[in-house]
Amino acid sequence: MDVSMPELNGLQATKKLKQKCPQVKILALTRHTDDSYLQQLLQAGASGYVLKQSKSAELLRAIRAIAAGQTYLDPAITQKAVTQIRDGRAARGASADANLSDRETEVLRLIAWGHINKEVAARLNVSVKTVEVHKANGMRKMGMKSRVDIVRYALLQGGLQDT
Repeated sequence: MDVSMPELNGLQATKKLKQKCPQVKILALTRHTDDSYLQQLLQAGASGYVLKQSKSAELLRAIRAIAAGQTYLDPAITQKAVTQIRDGRAARGASADANLSDRETEVLRLIAWGHINKEVAARLNVSVKTVEVHKANGMRKMGMKSRVDIVRYALLQGGLQDT
C-alpha cells in the first residue's frame, strides 16, 4: 500500500480493507518518513511500514515478518518513532483525533484548503479570534506545529475532498 495514491489515499484504503477483510495484512511502502503517516497507518491496521528509498532487502524482510504475523518498521524510521514515543509526542497525536471538536476539525480543514483566518471566519460566520482559538487548540491536540502539518493531516483523513 502506498500513502499517496489517486482518488483513495493509502490511509483510507487501509481502513476500508481492514473493515471488509480484517485478516488481511497490509504493508505500507512509501517515501514518506513523517511519523504522522506511520502512526495513522498503523492505527488503521497496517502491519508494517517500509520506505521506498530503503534497499530491496528491507522490503523482503518486511514481507516475511508480516507473513509470519509480526509487525515491521523500516530501521530508518524506527529510532525516530521510538524517540517520539518516549518523549510522549506520538501518544498525544495518536489519541487526539477523537478529541477534536467539530468546529476545530472544520477550521483545520479550511486552513488546509489554503484559506486564511479571515476567510475562515467569514465562511463560518465567527470572529477571526474564534478561528485562531480553534486552530490553535486543534493544532495543539494533534501535535501540529505548522500549516504543512495541517495539510498532511487533512490529506490522510480525506479532508481535502470538495468543500
